[in-house]
Amino acid sequence: MSEKKVKDAKMEIQLDEETAQGVYSNLAVVNHTDAEFTLDFIFVQPQAPRAKVRSRVITSPKHIKRLILALEDNLRKYEQSFGQVSLAAPRLDSELEKIH
Repeated sequence: MSEKKVKDAKMEIQLDEETAQGVYSNLAVVNHTDAEFTLDFIFVQPQAPRAKVRSRVITSPKHIKRLILALEDNLRKYEQSFGQVSLAAPRLDSELEKIH
């Protein structure tokens, strides 16, 4: 198949109702072997001693590279629209000072 025909190929992606609802995750764990990456998306409840894996995605190194590039591109566009995303944790002690 020529390069042009591959680029012009159309794919129908199906999304069932349950998957469309999505799941919330506030922690991700990434592991890898020489052949694949495993991403576990986890929901951690505050002060709970256990957390549950909500979804596991296993993919190839090439796909993980494409995913990283797509995430970087989307984050850049998001920050252009809505401002910089800060990774700094909120200061709990300053919040407590406001209360007292």
